[in-house]
Amino acid sequence: MRIAIVGISGAVGQELLSVLTERNFPVESLKLFGSARSAGQMYSFRGKELKVLELQHNDDFKNIDIAFASAGGSISVEYAETITKHGAIMIDNSSAFRMDDDVPLVVPELNAEDALIRPRNIIANPNCTTTQLVVSLKPIEDLSHISKVHVSTYQASSGAGASGMDELKEQYAQIERGEEPTVSKFAYQLAYNLIPQVDSFTDNGYTKEELKMYYETRKIMHSNIKVSATCIRVPVLRAHSESVWIETERPISVEEAKKAFANAPGIILMDNPEQQEYPMPLFLEGKDEVFVGRIRKDLANQNGLTFWSVSDQIKKGAALNAVQIAEYILKKEFQK
Repeated sequence: MRIAIVGISGAVGQELLSVLTERNFPVESLKLFGSARSAGQMYSFRGKELKVLELQHNDDFKNIDIAFASAGGSISVEYAETITKHGAIMIDNSSAFRMDDDVPLVVPELNAEDALIRPRNIIANPNCTTTQLVVSLKPIEDLSHISKVHVSTYQASSGAGASGMDELKEQYAQIERGEEPTVSKFAYQLAYNLIPQVDSFTDNGYTKEELKMYYETRKIMHSNIKVSATCIRVPVLRAHSESVWIETERPISVEEAKKAFANAPGIILMDNPEQQEYPMPLFLEGKDEVFVGRIRKDLANQNGLTFWSVSDQIKKGAALNAVQIAEYILKKEFQK
């Protein structure tokens, strides 16, 4: 396939290069796009050096099959028509189009077929926290419909991009040197701290990040499921964690849930409390799967279960999910 990456210099753009290589994605040609500042930089892909092109309103996408867009919502909105006008499929990692009725919002483990119906030739990648959540909900939904979800997220600094990770590392170094830590990417110092805010607050007291989890989960799962989220930024470099409480229509035993998780695509069960084995971000960055553990009956609800999950949000939460969408399209539409 003829591929383009828009926003190559960012953390997700870089991860896309790695994932395309890891999965041996069939790339006939690859074009890299960035801002005027990034134009001219060189990146290596499968032994070849590729020069970054400046993203412009021209015909650079005329011979592109799939374009991965990871340059931010405003860029996606401005350039969507330029990218798709000659038939390229735009897989967008921003929040710009996720809730548009004529744009499918896709996590391949749940609703891959939605990617085949795209009136505007745009497919949206969900928010990273939503992707992780719905992958873990699917095996239980297949056992009994989930009516309610309460989730607290513990989101790594990399959720704010490579600069978020850099700031966290620099804060620790500055504090060690006795200096005042630099605070730029986050509302407060993140080192040695937790910040109960991810994204800006809305009128109902929830942040935009928390509301994304509500609306996106319903759209992906084609469900009336209700999701109440609290999103927290934590001083972790990479990989988000989630503490999840669910209510199902019938009681689900721990044994049933463990078997469902163990057999589900895209999930690795890591639940051995006697040996202190459970998912932790320190050990799971760079992994493809959503890791699930600490599975228990909810003591406050007979139809409730609670569990813990960890996933690399740059990988599965963004780059890998986008490439999996492209793999599905390749299989269904391009391989005759």
